[in-house]
Amino acid sequence: MVRYEPALDVDALQAIDMHVHIEIDDHGHHSLPEDLVEAASRYFRADGPRPALEAIAEYYRERSMAAVVFTVDAHTSLEHPAISSVEIAEGAARHADVLIPFGSVDPHDPAAVDTARRLVEDHGVRGFKFHPTVQRFDPSDETHYALYAAIQDAGVPALFHTGQTGIGAGIPGGRGLRLGLSNPMLLDPVAADFPDLQIIMAHPSVPWQDEALSVATHKANTWIDLSGWSPKYFPAELVRYANTMLKDRILFGSDFPLLTPDRWMRDVAQTNLTEAVMPGILKHNAVRLLGLDAGRVGGEG
Repeated sequence: MVRYEPALDVDALQAIDMHVHIEIDDHGHHSLPEDLVEAASRYFRADGPRPALEAIAEYYRERSMAAVVFTVDAHTSLEHPAISSVEIAEGAARHADVLIPFGSVDPHDPAAVDTARRLVEDHGVRGFKFHPTVQRFDPSDETHYALYAAIQDAGVPALFHTGQTGIGAGIPGGRGLRLGLSNPMLLDPVAADFPDLQIIMAHPSVPWQDEALSVATHKANTWIDLSGWSPKYFPAELVRYANTMLKDRILFGSDFPLLTPDRWMRDVAQTNLTEAVMPGILKHNAVRLLGLDAGRVGGEG
């Protein structure tokens, strides 16, 4: 068994992309059912290939970037087998100079807590990804507190999708997926009850950006990643907070392959994000959060 250990040359990296999806595995299995893959492609106007892990590693290596890679385990709600987080961790171990694996567990799975512990202890994952809308769970429900406790005890962060999603968009009834489960305010009680759990609110949380900013300014163990939207569409309040009081807890993320880091970097020049905050957003905040500087994992209050 190969256990992931990071081998990043942090000083040589231009950026750390905190939000990269593994959408197809080495066996050709997709992370989502075909109808949801097609709906997301239409929503993002992204008809390009879904590269597997090996190609993603090379893509980021060419750009002197590192990438946090993960899937979403929603086998209960979607009745679709998940891509293996173990295989993602093993693949990241082969490319430890550019990849950082996060695990994913289905919150409805009775074995979720044990699986999460094994992913950290045996396979070296450095965090966990959740998508409340796709996984169909209320993150504030105390039913899931044992899982959060295990992740907190492991000392790794939890990344939650927040806001609008292209998954299910345009399908009648959105295929039953509920947007309200991804309201960032549902993470406020989690941050309150697990003060040592670092929580990343993924994406500009449209249409709940103010809620995300409220949570982030009140709970010092919460972070925001800027993935999933071209920077030119970032809400003005998000940019204002990123330039000021939240500058140490804002993270670069693309949402690759549906939105590429190349486009993100090109479009960020059209925003009012200042030069002073960009080094932290692109790399240094992630280094601190992920403990890549061998320092404390966690935020600044």
